[in-house]
Amino acid sequence: MNRRDFFKLSAAGIVTSSTLSSELLAIEPPEIRNPYFYIEDKYRASFNSIRRKLTLLQRHVGYGNFNILSFDEALRIARNSSSIGEFSKDELEFLEFIFYYNPSSHGFYGKRISNSITEVVNKKEVYKVPGSGHYLFKGKSLDTYNEMKRDVGNTLILTSGIRSIVKQMKLFFDKVASVDGNITIAAISLAPPAFTYHAIGDFDVGKKGYGYANFTSRFALTKEFQEIRKLKYIDVRYTINNKDGVRYEPWHITTI
Repeated sequence: MNRRDFFKLSAAGIVTSSTLSSELLAIEPPEIRNPYFYIEDKYRASFNSIRRKLTLLQRHVGYGNFNILSFDEALRIARNSSSIGEFSKDELEFLEFIFYYNPSSHGFYGKRISNSITEVVNKKEVYKVPGSGHYLFKGKSLDTYNEMKRDVGNTLILTSGIRSIVKQMKLFFDKVASVDGNITIAAISLAPPAFTYHAIGDFDVGKKGYGYANFTSRFALTKEFQEIRKLKYIDVRYTINNKDGVRYEPWHITTI
């Protein structure tokens, strides 16, 4: 299926870097690529319907369970729930396209992490972190987080752990909607569904009580982050001007 079946091209002048908050920019403004890719208008109805169904699925299974919900499970639940409804052929094609397309066409150069849309999180290999609603993989991810808690203190919290393909799809679709269908800008601040390291061990941390600011560059100003920088066993995945074309994320901890 051709990329332009779902995306349209638009001159960068329609949305310029000056219209974006500094928190949204993934990389320096000169690196914002021209042209931008947008969701085609004729697919907006499917796009909006998918978002609605993903939101209903999250409510149905619960926020925590949604983090590790597989694609096949999501389809089955939706099909059997009258309040959600089966995903249509057009919606499934759209979902598959978003998973399998190559985002380097609009400047996202991250590594493909998941190769199949039906990949499953092995529930025997995960641990639900109390009070967070999030899961971590047993072993290095969980051990690293626990060690960070010991070294930084109890004001450090887990803000995002394992994300299944379905969870990343919802996050990505919501981000696209927030920037009026602009795929290019959305991918600056959130990896497309097949490209998230949250699927294999990375996790996000924050400062207790800091709210949304935990997902902005303001986190780098916190005492918690200053303590994290002292830890020799910790690396931040997306540094300033990283080669993946992603914004600076001081909260994103790599365990790979």
